[in-house]
Amino acid sequence: MNPSILHGDLIADIGGTNARFAMTDPAAPEPGLFEVHNLPNANFASLQHAAEHYLALTGARPRRAAIAVASPVAGDEIRLTNRAWSFSRTELQASLGLAQLEIINDFGAVAWAVPELQAKDRVILHGTADAPLRGPVSVLGPGTGLGVGLLVGEPGDWRVVETEGGHASHAPLGDEELAITRWVSARHGRCSTERLLSGTGLSYIDAALSGVPAGSSEAPLRDPAQIVDAALEGHDLVARRTLARFCAMLGSVAGDTALIHGARLVVIAGGIVPRFIPFLRASAFRERFLAKGRFAAHLENVPIHLVTHASPGLLGAAVALRHRGSAP
Repeated sequence: MNPSILHGDLIADIGGTNARFAMTDPAAPEPGLFEVHNLPNANFASLQHAAEHYLALTGARPRRAAIAVASPVAGDEIRLTNRAWSFSRTELQASLGLAQLEIINDFGAVAWAVPELQAKDRVILHGTADAPLRGPVSVLGPGTGLGVGLLVGEPGDWRVVETEGGHASHAPLGDEELAITRWVSARHGRCSTERLLSGTGLSYIDAALSGVPAGSSEAPLRDPAQIVDAALEGHDLVARRTLARFCAMLGSVAGDTALIHGARLVVIAGGIVPRFIPFLRASAFRERFLAKGRFAAHLENVPIHLVTHASPGLLGAAVALRHRGSAP
């Protein structure tokens, strides 16, 4: 056993589909991760059970932990947005025997990771890699949901603003997007951006373009990974239209977010987009990012980076725990 595991801190990134756990050594010069495990949420009844399983697997006995969750984190009671899990932070801390437990938003954690990312951890979609990192930095990305966070400050004085920007109302452009938005609204009563820019969103766009009735529960939705694979293979016209529309809408939302935040840099993260980087480059993503009327020229100067690090949420949670220090 790694001796550091007995004195390390527990780090977790809990999304709607997977629970990722790791340990980090608070005495190391830089935040690093070891004993990384990715556990399917469907195998566990609660976050506590998943955490206890991880601790049993590794033999770790942490006294501090930082857990990033895909939900708002105000108050003691936490309820995940895209998973039927809820917990009391005080009860979880006691159950795991922790002296300190920090709960942070999942894309807040990704934002904390941005200053620690190396050149190998990102792809430059636009701009140069040598520009100095200064806030504001918009961080967003589709996965099970759509995360949005904000990094402000400068080296040595970073701060993170956690947001729920993915739940803002979607603004469609053109007849096809209007029809897709109406399809989702008919199913859910409202169409947020997350309803479209997420794994489920890919399935919804595909169904709407395929002519599946919005209220139909008989026609199964295609799996998001199947849609992406079919689009990249090239012979499935609906899948290619779906992924192209997804990329275009992501460009619009990324441009809107950059304007709202006053961003000097936009960082795209999440588990979906790294699977089709060449398709994204060839899509209308960049065109729609810039399609902001009088502010198109302003956005021309905003670099766009794509995170390829395997676990930015875990890395960011480790950074956040260092930033917050020890409990009093």
